[in-house]
Amino acid sequence: MTRNPPRRALALLDWIYNPLRRLPVSAVYDLLGTDSPAAGGHYLNLGYWAEADELDAACRALVDLVGVRAGMAPGKRVLDLGFGFGEQDLQWMRTFGPEAIVGLNVTGSQVALARERVAAAGETARIDLRQGSATEPGFEPGSFDIVVALECAFHFRTRERFFAEALRLLRPGGRLVLADILPLAPAERWSRRLAQRWSWREVATKFAIPTANAYPRAEYAERLRACGFTGVEVESIREQVYAPLHAYLRANPERLSTLPPALRTAVRFGLWLEPETVFAGLDYVLASAERPATDQ
Repeated sequence: MTRNPPRRALALLDWIYNPLRRLPVSAVYDLLGTDSPAAGGHYLNLGYWAEADELDAACRALVDLVGVRAGMAPGKRVLDLGFGFGEQDLQWMRTFGPEAIVGLNVTGSQVALARERVAAAGETARIDLRQGSATEPGFEPGSFDIVVALECAFHFRTRERFFAEALRLLRPGGRLVLADILPLAPAERWSRRLAQRWSWREVATKFAIPTANAYPRAEYAERLRACGFTGVEVESIREQVYAPLHAYLRANPERLSTLPPALRTAVRFGLWLEPETVFAGLDYVLASAERPATDQ
């Protein structure tokens, strides 16, 4: 994370407005830093808005939704991939009390701050956050009861390599749960398809999503099954994510004041457009699957 404000401002301008600029995942999040419309910048997810009417509440709701779907509970060992600033791990520990959460994240600046926050909360004995890769995690087979990836698996090179590692790391009967972003299946109308392609391309290029991860919901489920998972469910929750977030930020522009000017301007442009355009090509899924209880 750059400590030089003018240099960071120029880097943000280049990243946002230069169509040729591509950054690796860790560089994107180093550049974004702790600036977020969420209070304190500690939540980085888009939120689940089925009942929430405020950004931080929506972010917590998404974290809790993943925890419930994963069956987090005392006695469970959890592997969290892409933990951001650790806020989700602290929330899971407060709410569900698993035995332990081990986290991996490729962005060193996030790992450092997350560790500080876990230490300040007195949770270092139960939450162990490390720098590392979701596709090369390095743990022994069957090390975890639960593997979760909240808004990050679209970055992995590739998501299928991660699926294979998750299956290896889970104990028999263990659960994998993801909140994930992927392209919508192509629409029938050509004009809608063009909007979908533009929307997906803007997100995929700026947020380092490999082409190999660009497939729709039905194929997502098939790839989980092909890796050996059972009980696969892939549910679209996009209507409870994108449009409500867009509406909230439109109605509460003061929440953008924490963003640096270049990023704030880009977000305001997106809010000027209708959500049907901004998110035309984006699906948002809650996916879950199990390692079979016995080897086939």
